[in-house]
Amino acid sequence: MENIFDVKVVQNYIDRINSLTPETQPLWGKMTVDQMLAHCCVSYEMVYEPEKHKKPGSIAKFILKTFLKPKVTGEKSYPRNSPTAPQFIIAGRKNFAEEKKRLIGFIQKTQQLGASAFDGKESFSFGKLKAQEWNNMFAKHLNHHLAQFGV
Repeated sequence: MENIFDVKVVQNYIDRINSLTPETQPLWGKMTVDQMLAHCCVSYEMVYEPEKHKKPGSIAKFILKTFLKPKVTGEKSYPRNSPTAPQFIIAGRKNFAEEKKRLIGFIQKTQQLGASAFDGKESFSFGKLKAQEWNNMFAKHLNHHLAQFGV
């Protein structure tokens, strides 16, 4: 898995994002490119702007930690057309330039904070995660959706 805390890896993600245009079409799935960018921002919002999202209750969090955490934080890539959690569904069109800027900013902030800032950090849905689990979650999600749009 690529290291989301490495400046060269982050630059590669930024270059891929910058190669998108408002007209870029998905190779699969239902999202438009602007919705995809907003969708990718949700993972970071849960870290940096948690007030925007409702935290899961104790039963839901138990289910998420037990069944979804290994799939989300593990090394294995997401399959195409995987189910999307309700808080990640983006309804309506978004401002492409604004969402692109937000996503790049979140990626840069994460890289600048570094792995040590994430080691043992509480996840919105999965409890405390190791830096490698945060890395896998962020990198895998970005790779999945950038590949979805052919970049």
